[in-house]
Amino acid sequence: MSEKVVIIGGGAAGLMAGAEAAKRGLDTVILEKMPRPARKMMITGKGRCNVTNACFELEELIAHVPTNGRFLYSAFSAFMPYDTIALVEALGVPTKIERGNRVFPVSDKAVDVVDAFVAYAKQCGAAIIQGTAEALETENGRVTAVLTDSGERLACDAAAICTGGCSYPLTGSTGDGYRLAKSVGHRVTAPTPSLVPLVASNNFIPRLQGLSLRNVSLRVLDGDREVYRDFGEMLFTHYGVSGPIVLSASAHIREPEEKTYRLVLDLKPALDEKALDLRLQRDFKENNNKDFINSLSKLLPNKLIPVIVGLSGIAPSAKCNSITREQRFALVQLLKNLTLNVTGFRPVEEAIVTSGGVNVKEINPKTMQSKIVPNLYFAGEVIDVDAYTGGFNLQIAFSTGYLCGQNIGGE
Repeated sequence: MSEKVVIIGGGAAGLMAGAEAAKRGLDTVILEKMPRPARKMMITGKGRCNVTNACFELEELIAHVPTNGRFLYSAFSAFMPYDTIALVEALGVPTKIERGNRVFPVSDKAVDVVDAFVAYAKQCGAAIIQGTAEALETENGRVTAVLTDSGERLACDAAAICTGGCSYPLTGSTGDGYRLAKSVGHRVTAPTPSLVPLVASNNFIPRLQGLSLRNVSLRVLDGDREVYRDFGEMLFTHYGVSGPIVLSASAHIREPEEKTYRLVLDLKPALDEKALDLRLQRDFKENNNKDFINSLSKLLPNKLIPVIVGLSGIAPSAKCNSITREQRFALVQLLKNLTLNVTGFRPVEEAIVTSGGVNVKEINPKTMQSKIVPNLYFAGEVIDVDAYTGGFNLQIAFSTGYLCGQNIGGE
């Protein structure tokens, strides 16, 4: 009789782990609490599913994981982004590479990727059943069964916790894995939001709600120390800022309520200060007798103009031909260093991923096996690893899930 394994969680990591375990001939059950597996995959990439990132160098891949990246050396080595792309393509979902090496299905439909992975797990021989893991039954330091919310006892020779974190709880990620891991003696780093929108206190923020900026540069300062720098797209909201470069920046911010973090935006990164000053001189000359507030339409989005004018200290009605060199220089500095005061994260429920999870020192990085309970394994976001936006977190799920599925059983 083949060994029986229970994979707790039917997301990206769980489906991959279940498929690989079943391919090895193990009697594999994937226990998923939601009616449909991989709900979080359905909303990644704004519903398009950012499958992975076409980052094909191992060291570069690890560099995109700010929390415990080295722990993933073996997992990434075993299953790289090009392996993910090849698998997705083999499952009948053509892919494409977009800006930032983000990989998406050609169809732009996350459901195509989700359906392909669900079908793959089943074709490999894994059974997917609905239910919530309430507890792990143990005997002599080993897991003997997974107990469900319906009172069912799923006897097993080995189990894997692939439940995700606690972001987007409506998708089923409600922190169950942390509770299960703690129940058998694992330490869990308290989850905090990562890849999450940021709250800013500047009084002009609400006036910019809905404004999307492209090709801007962003720096994160902790006091006077720069901790991160990025370039790309961002979005102003009623509470602060969001968008790709802001979400990535949030992974470098710790306890924003306790520190003085600032985001410094360069609205015109393609122009150095001298070139921007020459541009302003040209625009002011073209609008020689116009009011200052009516001279910036070629330089800035309409919604941003009154905010910049207000911050510049130059009277909106000042004629362009009256603006002094000193005023113009101050305006250049403002456009190159628009500063936002960060006061906090949005709630963890709005985070794309959570930072924190099962302590990596208690997991064998070469197998994803628990060092405390020999027939227990982990994969995905439940582990204390998290990466930048751009497909890296899904790749972590696939790589750790693959390694888990390759090693589970036979302890």
